[in-house]
Amino acid sequence: MKKAISWIPVLLAAAAVMAQASSEEDVLTVYSYDSFAGDWGPAGTLIPRFEEETGIKVNLVSAGDAVEMISRVELEGENTEADVILGVTDDFAYRAYPYLENYDSPVLGDIPEELRFDPENRLIPFDYGAFAFVWDSECGLDRPESLSDLTAPEYKDKVILIDPRTSSVGLGLLLWTYNIYGDGDEFASWWEAMKDNALTIADGWSSAYGLFTEGEAPIVLSYTTSPVYHVMNDDTTRYQALVFPEGHEATIEGIGIVKGTDMREEAEKFVDFILTEAQLDIAIANSMYPVNSSIELPHAFDYAPKPETLFRSGATSPEKTEELQGMWLDIMTGSN
Repeated sequence: MKKAISWIPVLLAAAAVMAQASSEEDVLTVYSYDSFAGDWGPAGTLIPRFEEETGIKVNLVSAGDAVEMISRVELEGENTEADVILGVTDDFAYRAYPYLENYDSPVLGDIPEELRFDPENRLIPFDYGAFAFVWDSECGLDRPESLSDLTAPEYKDKVILIDPRTSSVGLGLLLWTYNIYGDGDEFASWWEAMKDNALTIADGWSSAYGLFTEGEAPIVLSYTTSPVYHVMNDDTTRYQALVFPEGHEATIEGIGIVKGTDMREEAEKFVDFILTEAQLDIAIANSMYPVNSSIELPHAFDYAPKPETLFRSGATSPEKTEELQGMWLDIMTGSN
């Protein structure tokens, strides 16, 4: 009897270790960009809802913007803790593909073909938008009507730009100007002028837009959908998206399952949740358009104009993208 009792603490300890390991294995780790996981992002309501509906525990990791998130997965490689990554844009998708698995979600039929940028479904779109400059209509400056208008001397130190090497939004503008001007003299001239007109070049969208709303400058690089937030939360139409006749660069955000995950079934459920029940919340919180064609949007989206012409960031090759980034750096540092 004494011999049997002596094993009880050992068995209890072993059971505790096994329970802890099981608990850790049952957690789905999702890497997302900062604005999704932040105080004003949709994660605060969506993650608890998903956990309650499915019984799956989620460890949401705020991993910077899309570029920083991919860089983290690249650095971690096979040792990454991520089961799912959320918020990779189509222009940087090629960097994420080696780390992702195919998933033919049953929801794909509700996503328009033109938004599905990965034929292997390693990244599935969950929202989209168009890059645009947002203008403070109470700033006292004339409203710019084109990209070329922004180069006028009256906008000196009035525009907040974003670095295309560290931000998908900054890269969106770089590709936008490439699609409008090519990579010759017009491209270089536009950026030379904007070097003078930029108050600052922020590392990411969050810091750039924060400076804008704090009144540091009346024009900021953002999205056509950015005014939706202000209409819904501030009850103001003061901040307006500038839609230019030349056309705009589109951006599509995707979600993908990380290769080798032990949580495949749970990851699929999370992806499907993001593509269905979460669509409206994400559209409102991110001020982006939902990809699911069955979603009805609130009237605030009437203030998110859709440009007639959209260019696809993901259509530019990785090699060309890197070349353009090098050209941009030469221009902005005065090397040219």
